Amino acid sequence: MSRRRSVTIAAVAAVIAIAIAITISFLIHWFPAAASEQAHNTDRLYHVLVIASIPIFVLVVTVVLYSVWQFRMRPGEELKDGPPIHGNTRLEVFWTAIPTVLLLGLVGYSFVVLQENEKKPAREIDISVTGQQFAWYYEYPPSVTGGKPLQSTDLYVPKDVSVEFNIHTKDVIHAFWVPAFRIQEDAVPGITTHWRATPTRLGTYPVICNLLCGLGHSLMRSKIHVVSETRFKQWVASQVSNPTPVGGASATTSAGGAG
Repeated sequence: MSRRRSVTIAAVAAVIAIAIAITISFLIHWFPAAASEQAHNTDRLYHVLVIASIPIFVLVVTVVLYSVWQFRMRPGEELKDGPPIHGNTRLEVFWTAIPTVLLLGLVGYSFVVLQENEKKPAREIDISVTGQQFAWYYEYPPSVTGGKPLQSTDLYVPKDVSVEFNIHTKDVIHAFWVPAFRIQEDAVPGITTHWRATPTRLGTYPVICNLLCGLGHSLMRSKIHVVSETRFKQWVASQVSNPTPVGGASATTSAGGAG
């Protein structure tokens, strides 16, 4: 087979493989249902990274397989040396410049998505999150309750309203992770960390500690309830009128003070 024909076959096979792989990447449900604005941004970034990575992977594999196919050792050539190969400056510049531009582009887009996810809107509520082996506790400040701070083991948030989570821990490092929001932040002893999300889908979603924090790590789970704003106000009012102790402390004790 001529060299030109073999290269054409390899190129066509690579293009077909790229098209199939990108199509499959969109058909696979990689993540749970997106329930926040940040989740949609993150999913879009993920697909951009996949679309950029697949051609590179296919190109490398195609070159390897083509080389095995066309330049493999034939019987009787075991003792022969390969042909001398000299550097190709144009090729070296090409395979250095293209990856550099690609990486800078992906890093730049990732930065744009990060900035978009962290942008503070005009309207936002604050909720304190405290991790403790092996449970999550939540506190709603007076700005949300209209009275005393409210502690709860249930996490309720209003749909379409930005929420900034102020995250603390009473003991070891934990990770506050809501898969449906595509955001995770560590709870670190001695400091307060933050992340924000704008829920966009009604429902109940898991809250998970995503860092090994002890023997009960796998049990350190909670739920976040995304409800309508009216339902959220009703829930807060019902909890304020009938407070219950949380984590062995009174309902008015600040969860953040232990951080």
